[in-house]
Amino acid sequence: MRTPKLSTILLLAVIAALFFIPFLGRVHLFDWDEINFAECSREMLKLDDYTRIYINFKPFWEKPPMFFWMQSLSMKIFGINEFAARFPNAVCGIVTLVVLLVCGTRLYDRKFGVLWALAFGGSLFPNMYFKSGIIDPWFNLFTFLALFFFILYHWKRNGYDKEGINKQPLYYAVWSGIFMGLAILTKGQVALMVFLLVLGVYFIYNKFRIYFNWGHALVFLIVTTLVTLTWYGYETAKNGPWFITEFLKYQYRLFTTHDAGQAGFFGYHFVVLLVGCFPASLFAIPSFFKARYTGRYDKDFKIWMLLLFWVVTILFTIVQSRIIHYSSMAWFPISFLAAYTFYKWDRKELDYKKYAGVLATILGAIIAIVLLAVAVIALNIKQLIPYVKDPFAQANMAADVKWSGWEGIVGLLMVATVIIGIVQLKKRAFINAATVYFVGTALVIFTAAAIIVPKVEKYSQAAAIEFLEQRQGEDCYVAALGYWSYAPFFYTHKEKPVNQNSYDENWLLTGAIDKPAYFVTKIDRVDPYLQHAGVKELYRKNGFVFLKREIPGK
Repeated sequence: MRTPKLSTILLLAVIAALFFIPFLGRVHLFDWDEINFAECSREMLKLDDYTRIYINFKPFWEKPPMFFWMQSLSMKIFGINEFAARFPNAVCGIVTLVVLLVCGTRLYDRKFGVLWALAFGGSLFPNMYFKSGIIDPWFNLFTFLALFFFILYHWKRNGYDKEGINKQPLYYAVWSGIFMGLAILTKGQVALMVFLLVLGVYFIYNKFRIYFNWGHALVFLIVTTLVTLTWYGYETAKNGPWFITEFLKYQYRLFTTHDAGQAGFFGYHFVVLLVGCFPASLFAIPSFFKARYTGRYDKDFKIWMLLLFWVVTILFTIVQSRIIHYSSMAWFPISFLAAYTFYKWDRKELDYKKYAGVLATILGAIIAIVLLAVAVIALNIKQLIPYVKDPFAQANMAADVKWSGWEGIVGLLMVATVIIGIVQLKKRAFINAATVYFVGTALVIFTAAAIIVPKVEKYSQAAAIEFLEQRQGEDCYVAALGYWSYAPFFYTHKEKPVNQNSYDENWLLTGAIDKPAYFVTKIDRVDPYLQHAGVKELYRKNGFVFLKREIPGK
């Protein structure tokens, strides 16, 4: 099996680092997930408890601890800040692209490995999420590696025509189990569910022929269990089954109900993947159909990727909650299929389909127009305020944000990418076209993160977070009123409450508080809170209202 040169791996790692690490701390963390997870990691450090997860110093059983271990380590090194919260995913981005380079090279050759890494790193959401502080990038990588090693196991055991698979089947089964255990420790049993569903559909596709050894399957499950017991077992032995039981109940509830604000239309994830994985999503389409295969393994791996795509999209279409990153596991097969399209076009093993370029041009043009519109609207945003009915949105739009017009360069980069890309396709210079589309899109995201996102954030949450940051080190209570936010915990560096009454909003507003209480609310929700005696308004900014209540009698 071919492997890429060390120099190629190092070069890709350096390029990935240059794309993913800069500007990680340029904007505040976003509610809910980013601040939620960062606060869990901060409290892990604060409480010096690395086995149980807390939020607002109460047990938080929605997620296992793997990602929080990564974040807390990052915070130990870089401090409690946005950069530290997002750094683990920047590392994941570097590792993921190197993994795809290695996997792609082992499957085909270095050209394919580079194409696969480009397709993943040069598509919208896959790239953007490596700049985030959420769990999914590591979870997806571990789950993909579990499936990849199982495929190698299957090929070795069943004599597929793939050179370089030199280890015994048991070796690949063990590594598959290790990565599955890590995936479960990162986000829960959904990893095993996706894995087994893909294996089950493959079993049906192969007309119910058993393609694995039951003994090896048992080894896989034992290894997976041993890895997960490093937390599940230790937590249960130390504190009893309550925490794990609540965690499992939450996992079940996640699949059967939707939380407020997380419902969506039936085809939600298909649209999210089509737009969010631009341009890979459009160039993946030709590979959903037949190609000229170079071997049995060639066809088989493509089948595995197609099955992974359909299992993930259908499964999370059935799940009641509609959240963008729920279907993010599909980014791996989509990026593979996009790389496969360009690779086969270049080798003349797949007929060139003009519609892929046409669709990429149309969607790319729409994205470019949106990016250009952001700059144009921002320069004239105050003139639009009278046409908006929501008072909170009106106040957001009145924020003092300086726009120069140069922000439109992001949209122009997208225009250039689309034009040069389609020109290369017309020349049948497929590898050049792939490079233009994926590198161009990555540059668009990089530039947007540097000059657009920080300004957009000032319209949304910046005023509230700046107020909360001013409360750091002050002996006081801080709470959000009329809406839920994790920001008052993370951005005030909240200490573990001594007075348990402080969890009671009514006590903070009307009770015998023992230190000053600050509140953050929104202009369309503030009036009822101003009716409470002693609650005084400090100021208003960008749609937020900031209140204070002194200790009664002082």
